[in-house]
Amino acid sequence: MKNKYLLFLFFLIFFAESYSQVNDKNASDILSAILRSGKITSEWVDRAILTGRSSSPGGKYILWYREPARIWEEALPIGNGRLGAMIFGGVADERIQLNESTLWDGYPLDPNNPKSLKALPEIQSLLFENRNNEAVALAGKTMMGLPSGIKSYQSLGELWFNTPVINASDYIRSLDLSTAIVTTKYGSGGIEYTRESFASSADGVIVVQFTADKKNKISFSLTLKREQDAVCLTDSVDPQSLILRGQLPIKDGQGIPRGLRFAAQVKAVATGGKVTVSDGVLVVNNATSVILYIAGATNYPGLKSIASGIYSSSANPEQICAETIEKATSKSYARIKADHITAHQHLFNRMDLQLGIVPDSLLSLPTNERLKRAKDTGCPDAGLVATYFQYGRYLLISSSRPGGMPANLQGLWSWQMNAPWNADYHTNINIQMNYWPAEVCNLAECHEPLFDLMDSLVEPGSRTAKVQYGAGGWVVHHLTDPFGFTAPADGVQGIWPMGAAWLCQHPYEHYLFSGDKEFLAKRAYPLMKGAARFMLDYLVEAPAGTSVAGKLVTNPSVSPENTFLLPDGRRASFTYGCTMDLEIIHDLLTNCVEAATALNTDADFRAECAAALERLPPLQISKNDGRLQEWIEDYRETERQHRHVSHLFGLHPGREISIATTPELAAAARKTLEARGDGGTGWSMAWKVNFWARLQDGDHANLMLNNLLRNGTLPNLFDTHSPFQIDGNFGGTAGIAEMLIQSHAGEIHLLPALPKAWAAGHVNGLRARGGFEVDINWSGGAVVDARLKASLANRARVRTAVPVAVTCAGQPVAITRPGPQLVEFVAEAGKTYELRAGQ
Repeated sequence: MKNKYLLFLFFLIFFAESYSQVNDKNASDILSAILRSGKITSEWVDRAILTGRSSSPGGKYILWYREPARIWEEALPIGNGRLGAMIFGGVADERIQLNESTLWDGYPLDPNNPKSLKALPEIQSLLFENRNNEAVALAGKTMMGLPSGIKSYQSLGELWFNTPVINASDYIRSLDLSTAIVTTKYGSGGIEYTRESFASSADGVIVVQFTADKKNKISFSLTLKREQDAVCLTDSVDPQSLILRGQLPIKDGQGIPRGLRFAAQVKAVATGGKVTVSDGVLVVNNATSVILYIAGATNYPGLKSIASGIYSSSANPEQICAETIEKATSKSYARIKADHITAHQHLFNRMDLQLGIVPDSLLSLPTNERLKRAKDTGCPDAGLVATYFQYGRYLLISSSRPGGMPANLQGLWSWQMNAPWNADYHTNINIQMNYWPAEVCNLAECHEPLFDLMDSLVEPGSRTAKVQYGAGGWVVHHLTDPFGFTAPADGVQGIWPMGAAWLCQHPYEHYLFSGDKEFLAKRAYPLMKGAARFMLDYLVEAPAGTSVAGKLVTNPSVSPENTFLLPDGRRASFTYGCTMDLEIIHDLLTNCVEAATALNTDADFRAECAAALERLPPLQISKNDGRLQEWIEDYRETERQHRHVSHLFGLHPGREISIATTPELAAAARKTLEARGDGGTGWSMAWKVNFWARLQDGDHANLMLNNLLRNGTLPNLFDTHSPFQIDGNFGGTAGIAEMLIQSHAGEIHLLPALPKAWAAGHVNGLRARGGFEVDINWSGGAVVDARLKASLANRARVRTAVPVAVTCAGQPVAITRPGPQLVEFVAEAGKTYELRAGQ
């Protein structure tokens, strides 16, 4: 016992000393930033000692803090869709972690398994005979991709610098969502220092400006670092620059290097003082102001090239960086900053949201303290919710721009060489959730990279469909990457050939919101038709003796990442005709019929889709508990509160289940949600916000939103699975929009799921299907007035809880009232219609 006590005491002393060393900022053994070596982690130590208590910087949509980030998840993100950075805001020691959206390990290959097609009939027979786990075993041996996984998205590198400032007062760091600028301010020795950081989409660079309110007071040393596969070099051409040069080491089966080449460059331009570069370190001494220009590039050919069959590029990343910086430095800082803000606000300023009055006592709190208050009280303040909504829009603007890559599992931001789940494109909900806010939250342009990714997957997905299933069309399983991986991966749960079908909802939604028939004809419909062709070929008739004999079902079929118990108590994942499969197929085929009708094309294919729809099994309600069945049989799930609620796809984002048209299914969906519980991972809680909004239960939707902020949100408002996973941010933003407007059911429903907590407020700039932009003011839980801006000539059908009159330019508009709480009128393109309550 005595030895155990001494051992415990030893560890206690060791821990205390280690903790002191990390937190005592004067400890002599803490190296300055540029001298640090070893493994890069999420943690960071700034040697500065802070005193004083700063006040709020003001502004409506601001994240702000009174101390630098100590871990990556506290740093603040900036991005221009291609380049991203996490700003830690250090004083003595600063860390800026960098990303370039195309820097992925891996290369294009053919992962299709030729054994799959031969084994498929036997696997299907085993499942129809209820020999589920025998089917799983055979599928695991014959259907998995070769290789059965993909490589990771990677960090571009890190910029670390240290300054001589060790003691600072009145420290503050902030991110202004409306300008996309991170600001770090502090005082020391009677001098006020300011750093501004932003990622300019207009000029393609990250910019960091250092200023002080006295001359010749800025000094620092910086270097570029990367965990592996790169070196930091002095630029032989530019004496004020450092270069990070690297290539990923992956080789193909013949030993030929296939990894991407990449580079980053940082250039310092000082006013006053001196800039020197030596041995991979850039030193600034006694400057009055300094601007850092940071560029990054790879030789990835781009999604449009991949879609055209071009899989390599001769681009020189270092040359791209140099040319980008040369162009940027030809402009003044004021011009670069103004152009950046203009480009950002072109997207960001389309929306405004207020959910109630926030008292000054809360506005004076830093973001992390407001978040802690939400955790403690169970109720985030209205201003924090509105900021969270706009933060989701900010993240989409920052991580997904036309011509670039789509947002991955971590958006744009990842510090690791092997990120969680490879920070890949998960297609069994995650990448789809990333884009739920794109249309309704007035960021349609940000949707485009997803369509580019889909285009790049058609050719490899067609090969997978043919080789593995003997089917036409194109298919994607539950994950993919920028190199066209479409085969099953990551274990038998990856034998889920529904990814392309679900993805195809997105271009069709883009058409529904925009009314762009050229887009529908040239991009959306071809993608949809190809995915539908695969599904029509993949469906098989359930044989006699099964519960849905004569119906068309998928086989094999899994409900994403979930398992069930067989009658003998064994766990299984495979069956046939899972509910989610049937709902996704119903959605895709229904959309294909509508699209073909709108384009007046493909009558035979339209008829084939309609016929298949008639033969799908109906959604089933459990006779045991009244819930919507997740599987074709009324199996008991192994995890009652599993994070995926896949079988409610028909409620959201689909439109097969509705409280108006399918009340029994809606009631079963409600029971399903009640059983799943109000917890879960961040993205799971975000999905539940949308589910409850579709059930028009605003208070329960708000409960889920509160839980998301309390239990699924990191200090910098990033969503956490855990770890960080960005889809919950986007799903949460979409959920708030879904509480304020819905237009999926053929009408524009204003405030369909408004919670009691949001009794009064306004929202400007939401979009509705049919080509409308919508502003709403409300009080007492009901619409006071609303404005619909029509971009198309269309018939508007609007549902409100109170009667309204409609005017245009002050003149009454002829309306009909087809039902309670409904008004209908003909809208002309380019005109704005005002709806006012009480008339």
